[in-house]
Amino acid sequence: MSLPKTLAEDVARNLVMVARLIDEDPEEAYGYSRVALRLASRVAAVREAAGFAAYATQKYGEALAEFRAAKRMTGSVELWPVMADCERGLGRPERAMAMAGEPEVQKLDKAGQVEMRLVAAGARRDMGQIDAAIVTLQSPELASNAVHPWTPRLRYAYADALLEAGREDEAREWFAKAIESDKDGATDASDRLAELDGVEFVDALDGDEEDVPATVPAEQHAAPAVQDTDIAVDIADDDIEGDDRDDVDDEDEDDTDELNAWADRADAAAETTPVAEQSTEQPGADGPAKA
Repeated sequence: MSLPKTLAEDVARNLVMVARLIDEDPEEAYGYSRVALRLASRVAAVREAAGFAAYATQKYGEALAEFRAAKRMTGSVELWPVMADCERGLGRPERAMAMAGEPEVQKLDKAGQVEMRLVAAGARRDMGQIDAAIVTLQSPELASNAVHPWTPRLRYAYADALLEAGREDEAREWFAKAIESDKDGATDASDRLAELDGVEFVDALDGDEEDVPATVPAEQHAAPAVQDTDIAVDIADDDIEGDDRDDVDDEDEDDTDELNAWADRADAAAETTPVAEQSTEQPGADGPAKA
């Protein structure tokens, strides 16, 4: 059985807003995800979107619960790396490491396995095992000259780990390799390399003010990439028993007015968004700790 058309459209509008805002305004995106969750908590796509919105706002316990629910509903393991990264965010790197050794990892596609490697390396660093983190990242994917979507972040994570280990020359080499593969500027490798070379940046627009070196962006985290998700208007809602939302408390009834306000805002914003735009790329959130 599918959701009624009107309800499905309301859910889809809120999911579109989540995808649109999650990079620039994660808290706003989180609000829309809560509306969608209240409307259709038994829909896997809604639980996944709510998980990523919570993840983007560093609500890792809530994100983990939503990802677990989505995994149970779909039977897919593609969320396994981001679930492990949530364990890191909750201060449990040993659990992330345990997940890296589970059979689910073997079921991941190549991109997912690389993401799991990044998470495992980050967990090693969380536990102070920098040399083990470096070894974890050493792989055929790292050595390959081929460029894939994960290549910039894998090279960046390796460079960052080398730098923490005091291997500056090697780190400089791998930051440069990350830049070569990072055509979209997904990392701040160029800034990190410039910092190593002692280059300072000034804001040319502030000509009347004292030149001040530009702030180097926060270190790039190794986080699981989020794959594109089609948000269908006709959302399946069959064969799901109960709400199945482990570890997340039920919303109090007095939240209704606030959620209705979010829904009204989604309706207003979505007036300019055709339904055809509902196939939207989910954002890749930065992970809780460096990898």
